[in-house]
This record gives sequence, C-alpha cells and structure tokens, in this order.
Amino acid sequence: MKSAFNNPVLIKELKLRFRSFKSFIGIMFYLIVLSIFVFGFIFISTNFSGSGFINPEQSVILFSLLTYVQLALILFITPGLTAGVISTEREKQTLNILLTSSQTSFQIILGKMSSSIVFLLLLLIAGLPLYSLVFLFGGISPGQLLIIFAFLIVTMISIASIGVMFSTLIRKTIIAMITTYGAMLFLTGITAFFFMIGISTMGNSLGPVSSPAPISHFWATINPIALMMTLITPEMSNALFEMTKIHFPVWAGYLIFYIALTVICLFISVKKLRVNMKKKK
Repeated sequence: MKSAFNNPVLIKELKLRFRSFKSFIGIMFYLIVLSIFVFGFIFISTNFSGSGFINPEQSVILFSLLTYVQLALILFITPGLTAGVISTEREKQTLNILLTSSQTSFQIILGKMSSSIVFLLLLLIAGLPLYSLVFLFGGISPGQLLIIFAFLIVTMISIASIGVMFSTLIRKTIIAMITTYGAMLFLTGITAFFFMIGISTMGNSLGPVSSPAPISHFWATINPIALMMTLITPEMSNALFEMTKIHFPVWAGYLIFYIALTVICLFISVKKLRVNMKKKK
C-alpha cells in the first residue's frame, strides 16, 4: 500500500500534468460550460414557471441533467487521457528507459492510470459547488449525491483501466484510442440496443418469464446510462423488474461487472507490458 502512494511514476505524471497550463485551461472551460448550463436552466425555469422559483420537480430534472453531463464527461474524456499513456511512451522510444528502472510493471501501470484519474476527480470536485445548488430547491438528498458520485468514480476507474489495457496491447496511440472509444460505444449504445431487442423479444414470448429475460437484465446492468436512470429514479428499477421478473439490483450487478473488468484489464496490462517489449526485440 505504501509503494502505491510512493510511486515515482505517479509523482512524475502528476507534476507534468498539473504544471501544464492546458490542464487548468481545460478545467476553466469545463466550469464555464457547466455554469452556463446550470444558470441557463435556472433562468429558463424561473421565467417560464411564472412563480419566480424552482420547485423540487425541476430541481430533480436539473440534478439528472448534471449527472448525465458528468457521465458524458467521463465516457468522452477518460479514453482520451488513458488510451495513450503507454503507447505514447513507446512511440517516443522512452518506454525502454522506464522499464529498466526499479519500478515494477504494476507501479508503472498504476502510476500512469492514477494520474489521469486524479485529474478527472479534480474536474468532478470542481463541479461540486454547482451541483450543490440543487439542495437549495429540494428534491435531492446529500446521500443520493454521494451514491451518484461513488458510481461515477467506479465507472471512471473501469474505463481508465480499459484505456490503459489497449494502450499496452496496441502500439499506435490513435488505434488504441479508437479501440477504447469503440469499447465505450459498446458499453453505452450497443448494450442499450441489445436490451431493447431482448425486451421486444420478451413481449412476443409466451409464459410468465421468457428465456431472454436474464440476458436483457444483464445488458441493462452493465449499461452506465441505465444505472444512472435507476439511481436517479428508483421507479426505473421497479419497471425493469416488471419486465424481466429478475429482482437483482442493477447497482449490485454493475459493481460486480465493472470491478471484475477493472481487475482483468489491469492484470492484462501488467502481464503484457514487458512481453510486448521482448517481442519487439
């Protein structure tokens, strides 16, 4: 545990990232866009409601929109930050130097991935004051916000591990990045498509529980958007149960799947980091 925090690769990456002016420009523009979105919603809601204030129902809508914006941020930015951490070192011909140091493969992979995660966490934390505005109007509890952020962090770490894995396996950064974005497309869009197909198939099946029900429930369980829908609106979990007759919490299946996926991706990255360099020789 001590070596995980006393990681020279992580310290070097953090210094390079946070000494870069581009990082703070990115945070500034992110907060500007988020502020325009939040205050624009408040302005439109108060003017069209006629009452001059936001009711709890509108506050829930604002909270939901902010959650999906944060989820989209993670799904879009994380692959770009992690899919090139190893392949870029390989293209610059500095990976050999890194591998000859006293750092283990795990420390190198963990340090590279953690630096990107820390930057993304900073973005999420920087947006918390804007998130906290929903508490002024009611409808959202602090506990619900903590749960949402916990699952956003789980999603972020899992996607980061996927990006690092492809960056380790694929030599070209652009190809690794495209592959990582393809994986994100599968986890968000393709799984939703398969879920809809399964639900339509179940509607045409006979009997109380159709055979595609477990598969449909699985596709909904691993979809980040579906998870956020069930966390923000608990009635969605009941609706999913009514359709599939499987009373297994979506959040539990999501945790199991993405934690297992993270462990597998990190294991592959660590095992293949030095193997690929030996093959090159």
